[in-house]
Amino acid sequence: MTETQIDFKVKTPGERLDKLVVEQVGDSLSRAQVQALIKEGKVTVNGAQVKSGVKLKGGEQISVMIVTREVSETVEPEAIPLVVVYDDPDFAVIDKPAGMTVHPGVGNEKGTLVSALLARWPEVAQMNIVEKRVGIVHRLDKDTSGLIVVAKNDAARLKLQAQFQSRTVSKVYLALLEKMPATVTGRVEAPIARDPNQRKRMAVMRGGKPAITEYQVIDHHFIGDQALVRVTLHTGRTHQIRVHMAFIGCPIVGDSVYGYRKQRIKLKRQFLHAAELAFDHPTTGERIKFESPLPVGLQNTLDKLRS
Repeated sequence: MTETQIDFKVKTPGERLDKLVVEQVGDSLSRAQVQALIKEGKVTVNGAQVKSGVKLKGGEQISVMIVTREVSETVEPEAIPLVVVYDDPDFAVIDKPAGMTVHPGVGNEKGTLVSALLARWPEVAQMNIVEKRVGIVHRLDKDTSGLIVVAKNDAARLKLQAQFQSRTVSKVYLALLEKMPATVTGRVEAPIARDPNQRKRMAVMRGGKPAITEYQVIDHHFIGDQALVRVTLHTGRTHQIRVHMAFIGCPIVGDSVYGYRKQRIKLKRQFLHAAELAFDHPTTGERIKFESPLPVGLQNTLDKLRS
């Protein structure tokens, strides 16, 4: 067990303590875990213990003591149902549901895609890589649904990863934006780095890693000012689409991190779906393409907004 103390100052008045701490501590703790820390006295405001729901005035000094337990390097196989779009001896393409984490981490050790891979294809355990990453070629955010390719052996993994690194993989997403962009097509070139003030977030920052996102509006006939866009990624930065869309003033519907403070449309996930994926077969070299329709929940949201 190790203890880590995080200190920060409140900048914006009116924030709930528990919500603000969640924004600061990264993906490692859920809101329920943060509330438990507050109840245990591990979170203080100007040195005093307060309740999780207290609203802050701004300027307070917050201290958070996080107790971290050692995470097992092994992963338990779990017979989790998977939607397999394609399957051959070298790799598979999965249609990942929203809510599934790709690989284990602190607070997310069960129910992951890696656990499901180990149960369905035990041979992936033989890869020359840490067990928590076996089979993983690239990632999708937990609450992003859609296509993800997984490798079954090291040769396929290395060849597929090389394609992602050389940017020859085509990745297309569908996203519903809170408002219509200024233009029906656009290209966002803005570097991305971790936000120094909020560790859970990424941000457009000078000196960050280059990031390029293109979008095209494909529907804007909704009750509100929302726009359905087709997004093409030319780089693969963490939270790239979410950050870039928020940067141009059009955050993704349902995005609790980069979106509006008060969501107009009630979704339990962000409206972001990996709809198309194309790359060269790691063995034959043939160019192959896969497509995934919008999940029922997202399609129902569109239908309601059109009516």
